[in-house]
Amino acid sequence: MKVAYYKEFSHELNRDMEFKVYGHAGKPCIVFPAQNGRFYDFENFGMIDAASAFIEQGRIQFFCVDSIDEETWSNEGGNPRERIELHERWYHYIVDEFVLRVQEISTFDNGGKSYDKMMTCGCSMGAFHALNTMLRRPDVFDKVLAMSGIYHASFFFHEYHDELTYQNSPSDYLANLKEDHPYMELYRQSEVILCCGQGAWEQECENSLHHMEQIYADKQIDVWIDFWGYDVYHDWPWWKVQLQYFMEQILKKV
Repeated sequence: MKVAYYKEFSHELNRDMEFKVYGHAGKPCIVFPAQNGRFYDFENFGMIDAASAFIEQGRIQFFCVDSIDEETWSNEGGNPRERIELHERWYHYIVDEFVLRVQEISTFDNGGKSYDKMMTCGCSMGAFHALNTMLRRPDVFDKVLAMSGIYHASFFFHEYHDELTYQNSPSDYLANLKEDHPYMELYRQSEVILCCGQGAWEQECENSLHHMEQIYADKQIDVWIDFWGYDVYHDWPWWKVQLQYFMEQILKKV
């Protein structure tokens, strides 16, 4: 398997950011790490091995990006406005800087072929980032696999609310989106898979996913929402199983 490591300066964040690319060809997929995780976690916890067949067949490339969750979402003792402002800069690093690098690398590796849109993927906090990023930029992303996420900002910001927490809270802004918004048609053209287990450490994820299920139904947007069994817990062994299962379904349509 082709693996490449990069460390590049981000102007949005004014720091070096690291990422790894797995695969030699295929649809580009940005992978967000779990809460407080790093760009190498997908490899270290066996997720790359779980998807190795798809990667080695040249059907997909994983671009595993770094997070700064410890400074933003997880820093619950910090100033909430500063936390969400920093997250917003990280979001713009993703969509304004990282996406361009993904396009460059993907196009080169695919022999000049450029994919119209990308995919996002993640587990736990990474699932939130995957869905939130796609919902905010459906002109760039058309597929999402989000496993065991929580999709409302108040889980981390509690009683604090402002315009930035709102625009990073999918269960709030999607519920309020008007039918004539141009994103509605893009959402309906996209493939979204949201799943979680019903076992240990999944209750908050399950509650959030039921809420998202109702919002999508109200908006008449067709998505695949999947609740796995009561033995399915919030951890890497089950996310590996889910990744293999859902990736096979997703790549049938690529």
